[in-house]
Amino acid sequence: MNLLSKHETRRRLLRGMPDADMLSSQVAQWFQSPQGEAVLKAEKEAIHAALEKLFGYHILQLGFSEEHSLIEQSPVGHKIVFAPSFRVGSTRAVASNEELPLSSNSVDVVVLHHALDFAANSHRVLREAARVLRPGGHMLIVGFNPYSFWGFWKLFKQKKNIPWRSKFISKGRVSDWLHLLDLHIDSVSYGLHFMPLKLSKLLGRAESFEKFGNKLRSPLGGAYFIHCINQAMPITPILPKWRPLRARPSVMPAAENVRAKIKIH
Repeated sequence: MNLLSKHETRRRLLRGMPDADMLSSQVAQWFQSPQGEAVLKAEKEAIHAALEKLFGYHILQLGFSEEHSLIEQSPVGHKIVFAPSFRVGSTRAVASNEELPLSSNSVDVVVLHHALDFAANSHRVLREAARVLRPGGHMLIVGFNPYSFWGFWKLFKQKKNIPWRSKFISKGRVSDWLHLLDLHIDSVSYGLHFMPLKLSKLLGRAESFEKFGNKLRSPLGGAYFIHCINQAMPITPILPKWRPLRARPSVMPAAENVRAKIKIH
């Protein structure tokens, strides 16, 4: 365990959150439940229109379940999804969301799939995502909305279960962080308009609730989707514009001038 992972584990213990390995397993199991499947489907449909318009060479997804991707339909060719911990049989590279093994300004599109909600240090994860995003690149943030039925329901649920143990960071707070990182918000939308219940009848009508909520453009959806653009400009050296030196007129020495005159006469 490196120094970063020790600090991350300590922060998680202080916040009452499990380590990355246990959290990843819990998030993956929840996405495989009927409620998690309905959430994942709604989130995929919500960002599909934005993703299909974004192009480039590399797209990165940050989250806590490498098994559930939102970017498989992206037109970007090289898709990067790290595993938060080593698993037998997994072919994913392992990396912490707080310290990505990627060069700065190297990724065209970054998708944060509840990466801020479950992070030990959410601001650090966002800074790291902004670091690898190239100037002019796009970032899509998927987060739980505290000002929704889902946020209200969280008050009465045990915080040890997914998704109720997540932070539910407000859109306003995330917007302030984005402003400090020179990330311009292009658009904000909402989803998860169905009730946060596990009843099969309600989950079966989740798609209808989504269409109704999207038609009303309700800001009370259980999740928000922030699309922002990296406005940081690359630093390029400005070379001074030197004025060209004028060619000095050739002057014949006085002695040579006299000698030329004597020869002529």
